[in-house]
Amino acid sequence: MTTNNRVKFVVFTKPWKLPIDRLGELVRKLGFDGLELPVRPGYAVDPENVTRTLPEATRQLQRCGLKIHSVAGGTDEATIAACGAAGIPLLRICLPLASTDYLAEEAAWRRQFDALVPQLDRHGVTLGIQNHCGQFVCHALGLRRLFEPYSPKHIAAVWDAAHNALNGEDPELALHIVWSHLCMVNLKNAFWRRTTGPEAESMAYEPYWTSGRQGLASWPRVAGELQRRRWKGTICLPAEYTIEAEVDRLIAEDLAFARRLFGEGPKG
Repeated sequence: MTTNNRVKFVVFTKPWKLPIDRLGELVRKLGFDGLELPVRPGYAVDPENVTRTLPEATRQLQRCGLKIHSVAGGTDEATIAACGAAGIPLLRICLPLASTDYLAEEAAWRRQFDALVPQLDRHGVTLGIQNHCGQFVCHALGLRRLFEPYSPKHIAAVWDAAHNALNGEDPELALHIVWSHLCMVNLKNAFWRRTTGPEAESMAYEPYWTSGRQGLASWPRVAGELQRRRWKGTICLPAEYTIEAEVDRLIAEDLAFARRLFGEGPKG
């Protein structure tokens, strides 16, 4: 559990494939305290050049008054080492399941974590594992079974309110389950949208990613429980919307909504 002086609001910059200087200008204009940076092919920091470009990106963003709070990327040692060298404390991943043998998949993830802990310790980086609906580790208890053997400085929980709600789990219960290792909270929202007509022999649904006031995840309940528990860590808004063309407007509105829920006015 983190104990910073105040809640920090950051944005996952996945929607914007921009050079770092322009990305920094956008994030600052939107009013965030910092960002989560994707280290993925096609972005300013690519896995192939992470050793050089991640520290450079950190310095450029610092000139904009911004901090990279976390990276979404791979668990290779080059990425872990680059995060450590750049002073980025958190590397976030989701946990896909390659089969329906859940216990075997869980054991495989534990073996991977066992191998990663020495690297994480050497470079001073925490691996944040996030719940995700679908063929992933999706519930709070699934996260707990994986992180429980480890120190939270090595393996911790990134709890996502929307994926939690899509799986029908109450936020108060989920936060209780992951609290000992909680390192970041994702705030986004979604609901299940039917993709087949009423005449179909079998029905199909998909998540519709919407604004914070809509959807299955109650941001007021999440904020209320975090405040009750005196959370002073990082809140990440992943900026994921089905209507991608409206991302700039929607993320600005969602940040204002989130700040109000936590009793904060606009930054600055």
